[in-house]
Amino acid sequence: MATGRRDAEEVGIAVFARAPVAGACKTRLIPALGADGAAALYARMTERTIACARDAAVGPVSLWCAPDTAHPAFQRFTDISLHPQTGDGLGARMLAAFAAQPPGAPLLLIGTDCPALAAEHLRACADSLRDGCDAVFLPTEDGGYVLIGLRAPQPDLFNDMPWSTDRVMPLTRQRLQRLDLRWREPATLWDVDTPDDLMRLRASGLMDLRSLSFRA
Repeated sequence: MATGRRDAEEVGIAVFARAPVAGACKTRLIPALGADGAAALYARMTERTIACARDAAVGPVSLWCAPDTAHPAFQRFTDISLHPQTGDGLGARMLAAFAAQPPGAPLLLIGTDCPALAAEHLRACADSLRDGCDAVFLPTEDGGYVLIGLRAPQPDLFNDMPWSTDRVMPLTRQRLQRLDLRWREPATLWDVDTPDDLMRLRASGLMDLRSLSFRA
C-alpha cells in the first residue's frame, strides 16, 4: 500500500479545453443540437468543469487552450492561468502540460466532456497522489478516461496511444504495469460525446439544458 501522505501538498489541476467554435467542437452532437447548440453546450461544460476544479480546492487551477488562448470564452477566466496547448496530437499536448510543471509537482489533468465529474472526485484523486501513488485515473465507461494524474511526466503513457477509442484505458493499464507504477482508479464516470450521451445528460439533471433547442 502507498504510504507517505502529504496532506498539505498542493495538487494542481489542468483543464484541457477547445475554443467553443460552432462546427469545430462537439461535432457528433450537431445532429441533436445544431452547430451553434453543440458549441454552446461545450462552452457550458467548460465553465462547469472549471467551477468544479475551483471547488475542489486542492491546488492551483490552469486552463490549457486550443488552438490558443485568444478566444473570448477563455479570456473571461481572469483568475486562473491560461496556456496554449502545444504539441502534435493529443498525447503530445497532454505530456507537454505535465512537463511544464516544476519537478515533483503533482498534477491532475482533466477534459471538459464529463458533467458527472464532481469536486469530491478531484479531491479523491489528489489524495491518491498525496498518498504516494505515481498515477491516478478516472476511467470512462467507454474505455477512455476523463482524468489522469501524475507525480512526474510519463511519456510512455501518451506515446502511440489510440486516442478516442475503447483501447485507451486497457492499454494504459498495461503500460502502468510494465513501468511498475502504482496507481488508483477512485471512480468510473461517463462523458458526453454522442446524442445518446446527450439524452443521458438531459435525464440526469446534472445540467440545466432548457435553453438548448433539441432537434427531433
